[in-house]
Amino acid sequence: MIFTELALKGVYLIEPERQEDERGFFARTFCVEEFSDHGLDAAVAQCNVSYNRLRGTLRGLHYQVSPHEEVKLVRCTAGTVFDVVVDIRPGSPTFRQWLGVELSAGNRKMLYIPEGFAHGFQTLEDDTELFYQMSKVHVPEAARGIKWDDPAIGITWPMAPLVVSGRDQNYPKLPTLS
Repeated sequence: MIFTELALKGVYLIEPERQEDERGFFARTFCVEEFSDHGLDAAVAQCNVSYNRLRGTLRGLHYQVSPHEEVKLVRCTAGTVFDVVVDIRPGSPTFRQWLGVELSAGNRKMLYIPEGFAHGFQTLEDDTELFYQMSKVHVPEAARGIKWDDPAIGITWPMAPLVVSGRDQNYPKLPTLS
């Protein structure tokens, strides 16, 4: 695998290294040793799938509070998404900064999201699916979110959202987080 640290410390774009032949290719998408060699948390306590019927669906920005903060490894298995992370670590030099990457079934890239980041995405195609590996089991009472269009963060989404849940619409802006 190819690990590329992005502009927000601890966030990595991970690309499978393909071993190709006349049949197609084989590639590793997860290896405890390789993750550990890069100083990344390789714990997997839960795996999730997010299926989204319509292009323009926006989910997020989600995170869990301490002591249930989680690491996520996100991969798009069908369709395409614009995947976003926001640094919500108050003492961080990149606090409130965001970055977005395109994940698709075609590019097979993955996004490693450490603790202390909110996560969300917008689908760029109908019938888009994401696969998540999570370092901790989801705890509903620890679940939190940030408003997807918080002007203090200023995310530039690819399009106006067409589908956003009521829960995601009603999350607070970042300065009011608890």
